[in-house]
Amino acid sequence: MTNPILAEWNTPFQIAPFADISDDDFAPALDAALERHSTEIDAIAKAPQQPDFANTIEALEAAGADLDKVLSVFFTLAGADSTPAREAMQRAFSPRLSAHFSAISGNKALFARVAALWENRNALALNPEQERVLMLTHRGFVRAGAALDGNDDTRMREIKSRLAELGTAFTQNLLADERAWFLPLDEDDLEGLPGFVVDAAWAAGAEKGLDRPVVTLSRSLITPFLQFSPRRDLRETAYRAWAARGANGGETDNRAIAAEILALRQDRAALLGYDSFADYKLETEMAGTPDAVRDLLMRVWTPARAQADADAQVLTAMMHADGVNGDLEPWDWRYYAEKRRRDEHDLDEAELKPYLQLDRMIEAAFDCARRLFGLEFAPLDVPLYHPDCRAWEVTREGRHVAVFIGDYFARGSKRSGAWCSAMRAQARFPEEQRPIVINVCNFAKADPALLSYDDARTLFHEFGHALHQMLSDVTYESISGTSVARDFVELPSQLYEHWLEVPEVLSGFATHVETGAPMPEAMLQSVLRAATFDMGFQTVEYVASALVDLEFHQGTAPADPMARQAEILERIGMPRAIGMRHATPHFAHVFAGDGYSAGYYSYMWSEVMDADAFAAFEEAGGAFDPERAAALERHILSKGGSAEADALYTAFRGRLPGVDALLKGRGLIAA
Repeated sequence: MTNPILAEWNTPFQIAPFADISDDDFAPALDAALERHSTEIDAIAKAPQQPDFANTIEALEAAGADLDKVLSVFFTLAGADSTPAREAMQRAFSPRLSAHFSAISGNKALFARVAALWENRNALALNPEQERVLMLTHRGFVRAGAALDGNDDTRMREIKSRLAELGTAFTQNLLADERAWFLPLDEDDLEGLPGFVVDAAWAAGAEKGLDRPVVTLSRSLITPFLQFSPRRDLRETAYRAWAARGANGGETDNRAIAAEILALRQDRAALLGYDSFADYKLETEMAGTPDAVRDLLMRVWTPARAQADADAQVLTAMMHADGVNGDLEPWDWRYYAEKRRRDEHDLDEAELKPYLQLDRMIEAAFDCARRLFGLEFAPLDVPLYHPDCRAWEVTREGRHVAVFIGDYFARGSKRSGAWCSAMRAQARFPEEQRPIVINVCNFAKADPALLSYDDARTLFHEFGHALHQMLSDVTYESISGTSVARDFVELPSQLYEHWLEVPEVLSGFATHVETGAPMPEAMLQSVLRAATFDMGFQTVEYVASALVDLEFHQGTAPADPMARQAEILERIGMPRAIGMRHATPHFAHVFAGDGYSAGYYSYMWSEVMDADAFAAFEEAGGAFDPERAAALERHILSKGGSAEADALYTAFRGRLPGVDALLKGRGLIAA
């Protein structure tokens, strides 16, 4: 019987046949796919013909189709609907996949063909996209260690394999800690909590099989609990558990794993001739150097810390007025900031949330895409990997563009955070291929589901990534969609967040869950005025994490990352009542894989551009200016990684931006 993962997918739009796939199918499918991919690579490397773009670079682009199918399905499930069996498979698969791809990048005959094409590139008559793919392929081989020999080559393979194991362990440890901890609540403990928090706590208890409310470490529950609970003792208990993820001792402790990862990354960079892993990693990013990253972060840190210090004095006075003596603590900040927001902006999240229905915010994101890019969204009734998931066909002028899948609710089997991935990326080679894109979030599940304003912003953010995938229009998959510099990839997502704050979007889609009435004008204006509220806190917790990430990867890897983290925070003057957004033991962006390592700054680098890019709309005909929208698609969203990021942005805007737009947007300098 044919393995359903490897069989032809005779499903609508060739969506993976999730209903036919069992966990038992993955291991044999991976075996077969790895063997086939190895055979394809061997044929390219040993081809008797002289290397040319078609028989080498395009052949590499076409190879591995079966492996792509296996991995797209497996890693979708591993991230969004994990089980002990899938976690065991992931631990087994990671070193095998590392060895497989190390064998490809270390294939000397294959690299010789790629290198020969690179040396002879001026005589190949390639178009600009082909030139770009050749450059990236050659650079990728070199940076993977293809030019290494002997012991260095062996050591590089060992490092990659071990890093794959450690990244998987880090992720699974974090998920285990988040899944295991919860705080049972009695009826008295619910006093002062708004209804949506109470409902979420009861739902979380039900998921745990309990007939009582609980607080879990899901951000969608613990954050509002810290905002609204008047019980300082419970806030402290919950916050300490949240901050301690990955650092609780025992089998799920991530501190030694983080230390080993940092040491191995340093060794990897040294083998390739770089002074530090940060120098290696940033070479291909827009920033280019660690110094450029540090300069940006410190230019933002200084006014952000000053604002946070001023805010801390106000919140401390409020706390003392409540009869609570002593210092403001991290478990106090959100509670008193929420009180202050109600007082200063007449904005109560408990009153705001009924206007932010999940379904209406999805409609809002879709409607903005329709007005900007002409996209239409029609629901699809297809089997998916979890009952919470839903799907839409995306069309433009009657033509199929993509399939979009939304998986919005938190559950114990899903890792924390929010992300966008493509189960199939756009390409035209070796044949036309339209994308299947997934947004995964962790919103509190309820009926109906209501969002915080931050949740709504997250929804728009991830949908911006999805648009980058859906509107991609390139030939080769390796440069499709979000296959861009890490500090450019957040531009489309962060830019799309701006449309949530367009008054006509909120007035049209922020309607009351019970009455259907639009958000009152006074509340709407309060929401917009409060857009930069508590921005000192938000900026400090982010920039602190980005600076720690950068320092970890520049210079000698710390033997004790926690001690080094403490040193860095003390040196920059971290306010005592604010914690890092991601402390080392749960910094999955940096330690679950190489994606954001030495690159967590990239959200802020992209924010410099997104503030400037939205200003381009405002300077033109407004948020839905058709010429600016067309230019955004033409020069950025459709281009993927087909050109350098600074060239793409300059083509859209006519210049590169400065940091002032970011500081103004965050309210850290006068507008």
